[in-house]
Amino acid sequence: MRKPEILAPAGNLEKLITAINFGADAVYLGGSRLNLRAFSDNFSIDELKQGLDYAHSRNKKVYVTVNIFAHNEDLIGLEDYLKELYEIGVDAIIVSDPGIIMTAREVVPNLELHLSTQANNVNYKSAEFWHKNGVKRIVLARELSLEEIKELRKKLPDTCELEAFVHGSMCMAYSGRCLLSNYMTGRDSNRGECAQPCRYKYNIVEEKRPGEFFPIEEDERGTYIFNSKDLCMIEHIPELLDTGIDSFKIEGRMKSAFYVASVVKAYREAVDAYFENPKEYKFNPKWMEYLNRPSHRQYSTGFYFGEKDKQIYDSSAYIREYDIVGVVKKYDIENSIATIEQKNRVFNGDTVEVLRPVGDSFEVTLNNMKDKNGKDIDAARTGQMIFTAITDKDLMENDILIKAKEK
Repeated sequence: MRKPEILAPAGNLEKLITAINFGADAVYLGGSRLNLRAFSDNFSIDELKQGLDYAHSRNKKVYVTVNIFAHNEDLIGLEDYLKELYEIGVDAIIVSDPGIIMTAREVVPNLELHLSTQANNVNYKSAEFWHKNGVKRIVLARELSLEEIKELRKKLPDTCELEAFVHGSMCMAYSGRCLLSNYMTGRDSNRGECAQPCRYKYNIVEEKRPGEFFPIEEDERGTYIFNSKDLCMIEHIPELLDTGIDSFKIEGRMKSAFYVASVVKAYREAVDAYFENPKEYKFNPKWMEYLNRPSHRQYSTGFYFGEKDKQIYDSSAYIREYDIVGVVKKYDIENSIATIEQKNRVFNGDTVEVLRPVGDSFEVTLNNMKDKNGKDIDAARTGQMIFTAITDKDLMENDILIKAKEK
């Protein structure tokens, strides 16, 4: 059994660094063009070079999404873009459109190709077809069960890698192919501009009584008939490993650095714990605690075990019990002074929780808070402001400080 790669989302450079620091083996991200997160920060070429330097210096990999379904105008400049990605050292591109795949084979034949989940690969014959046409890795459709993945693995050559989502948001449409956003808002979901109308609240109208709205469920608030639960497979690491998947993929390029750190930490610890002692492996509840803290929807195991309970009917709201309040930029161990970049409001005297790549989280109290000019402050209220605080426990650079939301 091969140890799978932990593949994390990187919506920007900060999240890339966070993912790698917290244990990801590789990250995937959107470059300046042709990716399905048009409203994410994405990476300029200069930022991508910085990210590649950071990752490669730590023997980690970077994959770039080029996975839209391209219209004619999207193909303008494609060859130059692909050449640039190859020349700066991108480890692979994630693709779905046959035209983009063909172009990549022509202009950058040595650049590794991963087939996006958007291509809806659900059988071994399709995977074999793509592999014979230069695709090294298949990102499997989310609609597959564990048993189906096992069969794919058995019938495909070892040179064909398999990647599967293990955590994060699920799309109500088949592996992301949806036209609701196009139809309702004019924003093309298959070109990176999804408005997520599946999360909207809906009622029905009878054709002869226009203007009279009837709830689909017997509830005055309406219902969220398309609203998917989030995928979470942290309690099923042995079953996932038994399929032979090469890469465990985490969804969430639009999510926070707190989300990236928490989810990567949980899956890193779980996978490592299994390989340290497979016979004695047991699920550790602290891993679920990590996953419950950042913003998320109700969890399910998706299609892996064939359950049908994948939708949330009562609300489209996220469960959000903790906020990230700061990231430690440096720490003066002699004077117990932390220099912190604020992320959400935090008050002098607050006790916060510390999340770091290795070891359990712990609590620390922030006292004697001062702004960057050394002036006493009662709180850090401005986003990304730099402040200092004296702590009752030692901290480290890149520690993430979180705090339970007030109820």
